[in-house]
Amino acid sequence: MDRWRALADERLRAPLAGRGRALRGGVARASARVPEPWGFVVAVFLGTKLVLSLVGVLAWSSFDGIPWAPPPDETMMRQQQGAISSHRSVSLWFAWDSFLYDHLAQLPLTEPWRDFGFPLLYPFLARPLAPLLGGDTALALLLVANVAFLLMLYFAHRLGERLLGDDASARRFVRYLVLLPTAFLFHAALTESLFLCLALAAFHYAEQRRWLVVGIVGYFLGLSRSVGFFVVVPLALVLLRQQHYRLGPRALWGYVRTGWPLVLLPAGWLTFMAFCKWQGGDWFAYKHAQERGWGIRVQNPLGVLWQGLTGAESRDALRVWFAVAVLAILVAGVRHIGLPYLVYGVMMVLVPLSMGPPVYKSLLRYLLAAFPVALVFAGWARRATLDVWLTALLALVQGALFVTWLAYWTHFII
Repeated sequence: MDRWRALADERLRAPLAGRGRALRGGVARASARVPEPWGFVVAVFLGTKLVLSLVGVLAWSSFDGIPWAPPPDETMMRQQQGAISSHRSVSLWFAWDSFLYDHLAQLPLTEPWRDFGFPLLYPFLARPLAPLLGGDTALALLLVANVAFLLMLYFAHRLGERLLGDDASARRFVRYLVLLPTAFLFHAALTESLFLCLALAAFHYAEQRRWLVVGIVGYFLGLSRSVGFFVVVPLALVLLRQQHYRLGPRALWGYVRTGWPLVLLPAGWLTFMAFCKWQGGDWFAYKHAQERGWGIRVQNPLGVLWQGLTGAESRDALRVWFAVAVLAILVAGVRHIGLPYLVYGVMMVLVPLSMGPPVYKSLLRYLLAAFPVALVFAGWARRATLDVWLTALLALVQGALFVTWLAYWTHFII
């Protein structure tokens, strides 16, 4: 009897085991069809989206009913967030500048234009998407930012693989990129993900010597943010490095013949200036709008840095110390990134500081553009122990800043 029972069990288990092997084989074949590194990139994108959304909703809900929440200077923003969506998992990704971008995405071009303080690439990308989303420009802005975030992760992996030499290091670079202190802003309806997507794409194609593609991508980079056209300098250094920094008439002609598409980066910003002239009669309408609206005036960035460390109030000084930390990490890790990326990272710190003390308020946001910091971390963290500790430290810092973002102190971040 026992023998018959064992035979029956074996016959029952055989098809189940066969189905299990078939299922595992099907999953493996489906995974194999996904080109690298998209499987990893999508997993990082969805994982960070899920974790931050859950933490965000829970943290935000915990402040309900607290007497000081929200404080008076943030009441209007909370009302605007509620108007965007009743779902907190959506509305928490909108803050201050998001509503200005939403306004720009809705302004008709047939009427006089009065808002020149922001470059137009981001809101103008949302315009053709909005009709597909029932006319919801805010949702279109969020979609643009998140698609750019996904593409940013792809280009980060490709660039990291080329610069650091292997897939494992490239994955560390992507991981540290999403662990930078304010990297949660990549999910928000802001320009961070779009700008960094274009910057990483430009460097990726530059390393591949595809300079015409660099110029096309760089044109939109220059149109995305004022600091974008400055990226022509480190990209030119990549070109020089590829030719071993040779000088002389023949070498210079080679640089011009190969790297002429780099002129498209400043052309991107000139396009925005031409728009200012067309709509406002002033090539520098953006500059005058920033002076009137935020008190921004071009200054010596080192003086602004020193003033922040020695004469600013404590929270501004703390933000400036973050900038000092970024500069120190870039210099200490230069052998992992090389001269072009050191110059890029330093520029991403000093160019915002050149706007003067008003930039302190948004400095943590602007520092996010200094992606070579994540490259340095990826180079340092080849040892597993250091990788674990560095990951934990960055996660802790970002978590604290994310809760600060949600806890009605948004102005500490942007």
